[in-house]
Amino acid sequence: QVHLVESGGGLVQAGGSLRLSCAASGRTFSNYAMGWFRQAPGKDREFVTGINWSGRNTYYVDSVKGRFTISRDNAKNTVYLQMNSLKPEDTAVYYCAARSVGSYRTLANEYDYWGQGTQVTVSS
Repeated sequence: QVHLVESGGGLVQAGGSLRLSCAASGRTFSNYAMGWFRQAPGKDREFVTGINWSGRNTYYVDSVKGRFTISRDNAKNTVYLQMNSLKPEDTAVYYCAARSVGSYRTLANEYDYWGQGTQVTVSS
């Protein structure tokens, strides 16, 4: 079992930055690939970015490429999402997820554990 807790969400103006954190507890964090998803009101949950167990491989959806950066610190059992140049369309609840295989995937049903989510609101 892996327990995930996100933090760092909030209200920010367009063009601003936020850094989300996802702290993991339970089984060996470094065995897991991690992903960040988001869900806006009335929309399906969508994949944003993923990182493999070592941190060497990452992937971003086109809408956030060049603005968001995923990273992880296996010594601290934490994955981060640095979000820069935020846009109103980035407004959503952001979830981190853990996959009990070392490589990331883009589908939500490929992940085994989820955090409770943190709200990110970007005002125009």
